[in-house]
Formats: sequence, C-alpha cells, structure tokens
Amino acid sequence: MTMKGPLHKQIIIPMPNELGKRFTKDSATHITNINCILKNIKSSICADYISSDNKSISIMTNNITSNSDLQEIKKYIKQSLDNNNSIAPPRLPQSKSYLKIVSILYYVDKSYSRISTEDIECILKNTHIFNEIILAQIRHGNSLD
Repeated sequence: MTMKGPLHKQIIIPMPNELGKRFTKDSATHITNINCILKNIKSSICADYISSDNKSISIMTNNITSNSDLQEIKKYIKQSLDNNNSIAPPRLPQSKSYLKIVSILYYVDKSYSRISTEDIECILKNTHIFNEIILAQIRHGNSLD
C-alpha cells in the first residue's frame, strides 16, 4: 500500500537553518542519545534517522510518537543546542485533504426549503467520520469563502 502526503512516523522540529545544520552534523550521536532517553521513559518509540531542510529538522521514528515522547525530545534538542529559544515545539506532520460534496438534494423533505450551509455543517459535526473537518463553501466555481 502506498500513500501520498506526510508520514506520521516523523517528528518535525521547526528551527532556523543554521541550527538545523549544526544539529544534524552529529546526527548519529543524537539518534543514540534520543533513543536512550526514550528507553529511559519506557517508550516503545525508536528514532531511526535525522534529516534537515531550510526551516526544520525531521526525526523519523519506528511508530507514531506520543506527547510525552515529543516533550522529552524537545528537552534533549534544547539542551544540545544550549537551550536556544528559537526552537519551536516538536510536532507531527499535518495534511489538508479536500472533499468535494456532490449530489446533495437541493430541498429538504419535499418542503421546498433549501438546504443551507448550516444544515450541512450540523450533519458533518454529528457524524463521527467528519471530526475536525472544516467546511469551505465554493461560489461561482472558483473562489472560497
């Protein structure tokens, strides 16, 4: 099975490019230290490798991390970079997906009253599969509200 989009076995730590380069320079040592820290808190997560880009470093793990894992990794990175305050909290990747809703009946139950945006939002909020979904309304085929 292949998936497009962000990999959730990844921790992203936003930081300036110079700090990222400095941190990844000794990535093998950092991986060893991070894994020791995670083992000490009895986490089942293991860090595999570290990569960097212009705005962040990414730590690939064997599984999805918990908040306590993220906090321990943040403490370690701050300590290894002399408690630098320009390091943002670690986070998991986020993606945006778009679902186009088509073929919704225009009228409600033979009453000739139109379905409103509020009606659709209410249905989406009350359906478990649509948790944390935001409805964007398209008008005239191009622009979003």
